[in-house]
Amino acid sequence: MSNRLVGKQAPYFEMETALGNGKDFGKVTLSDYRGKWLVLFFYPLDFTFVCPTEITALSDAAHIFADLDAEILGVSTDSKFSHRAWINMSREDKGLGKLNFPLGSDITKKVASDYGVLIEEEGVALRGLFIIDPEGELKYQVVNHNDIGRSVDETLRVLQAIQSGGLCPANWRPGDRTL
Repeated sequence: MSNRLVGKQAPYFEMETALGNGKDFGKVTLSDYRGKWLVLFFYPLDFTFVCPTEITALSDAAHIFADLDAEILGVSTDSKFSHRAWINMSREDKGLGKLNFPLGSDITKKVASDYGVLIEEEGVALRGLFIIDPEGELKYQVVNHNDIGRSVDETLRVLQAIQSGGLCPANWRPGDRTL
C-alpha cells in the first residue's frame, strides 16, 4: 500500500541535472526551491513519443509559471548525458530543443521511488506531477499511465487554485469566487 504524500513535507532529493541550455550540467536539491513553488514532474524515458510533447509544452509555458513564482523540474531515470543529448536535438527531429528548466537524472531511481512513481520491474517512472509549496509541503499530486500526456493548462489551474488560499469548487478558474 502506498503512503500518503499530500499534506506532508515533500521527500528530499538531490540529483544531477542537464540544464536547459543543452551545454551545462548542474546539481539540484529540494532545498534549492525553498521559498518558491515547485512543479516537479516525472516522465518515463528520454527519446520517447509522448514525453517530448509534455516537456516542450511545459517549457513553452515556463514564463507563466515564473509569473506565479513557480519553477519547473523534470525528472526521469535516464542519465544527465541522455538528457543533454535529447535537449540538443531539435523539436523537428523529435528532440526537445532548448528548455526553460533543467532535467534531473534519477539514475539511482531513489527519487521516483520516494515519490511513489517508480515501476520497479521496468526501472522507469510513471507520469507523476507534484506541486510543492514554498515551505516544502507537498500540496498536489497526480499520477497516470505512461500512455497519457498531461495538461499544462490544468497544472496552471491547480497551481493558481492552491495559491488562492480558498476552497475552490469544481471547475474553478482564476478570477472565480472561492467558497
